[in-house]
Amino acid sequence: MQAIYFHSGGDSNVLHYGEIDAPKQCDENQVLVHLKAIGVNPIDIKIRTAPNRFPVTFPVIPGCDGAGIIEAIGTKVKNFKPGDEVYFSQPGFNGRQGSYAEHILVDSDLLSHKPQSLSFEQAAAAPLVLITAWEALFDRTDMHEGQTVLIQAGAGGVGHVAIQLAKLHGATVITTVSNEEKAAFVKRLGADYVINYRHQNVVTEVFAYTKSAGVDIAFDTVGSQVLQDCLNCVKPYGDVVTILQPTNETNWSEARLRNLRFSMEMMLSPVLLESAEAKSHQAEILRQCAQLFDENKLTIEIARVFKLSEAAAAQQFLDQTHPIGKVVLTVS
Repeated sequence: MQAIYFHSGGDSNVLHYGEIDAPKQCDENQVLVHLKAIGVNPIDIKIRTAPNRFPVTFPVIPGCDGAGIIEAIGTKVKNFKPGDEVYFSQPGFNGRQGSYAEHILVDSDLLSHKPQSLSFEQAAAAPLVLITAWEALFDRTDMHEGQTVLIQAGAGGVGHVAIQLAKLHGATVITTVSNEEKAAFVKRLGADYVINYRHQNVVTEVFAYTKSAGVDIAFDTVGSQVLQDCLNCVKPYGDVVTILQPTNETNWSEARLRNLRFSMEMMLSPVLLESAEAKSHQAEILRQCAQLFDENKLTIEIARVFKLSEAAAAQQFLDQTHPIGKVVLTVS
């Protein structure tokens, strides 16, 4: 089969496009998916840059997100059949391979039927960001109607989904962006107050908008100083969630003073830990989101589509431009 793969870590030049062995027969709880489209995520770049930090198998086929059609199923798979259109997020860890390929073996408990209203490209863009935003807002915190939520980098992949999920649950959403185009985009998604962090102080603006109360929840999707801003603008006994590792420079004094709850969100954990319960939970998130898509209550923004053979350019585009929404690869 045709795939993107690399033999050692480095910049995007290490990515090769060519023929590689196709997946073998399904294990009893796996399905074989013929991929139609693949989502590109920042974690793909991190794995390419420093593969020794992750439990990958060389040559590495990168990629987590995918959408396609089932070609074969394992003997214990009950909820799917050949011909089903599906979407999923499965990192290529612990003997698995990633999704930058024509075919992939996927654990059936990570799989969901594709939203009928979405194209394969749209569906492939969605899983990782959906799961990340959902777990951060609803599992790591107890977000509910009437709360005020700060979502950092609201025009990005995770951010633009998080805004929509928060609004669906009745929250007031403050978000940050870097330019007017992104500001207009997040306003269309329902953001109540938009801060241009290049020209405005985030903490000052949050306290001004909330009349010095602070937010109930702050969701950090960037790390470093952005996490620090989150810690500094949450009200006492509030919640901060981050998807990045805090640095040694993070000052926790305000968090301790105000008794903040701090949580970390990493949607890769179910596969890293081989937790069947956690995998099934992520598949359930995708099932619920599929219903929201089909009810026209949720949308996914695609910034640009590349061919599978253009994966290096796609990763460069994502890394250098930080576009609105998601980057996608298509399989011919």
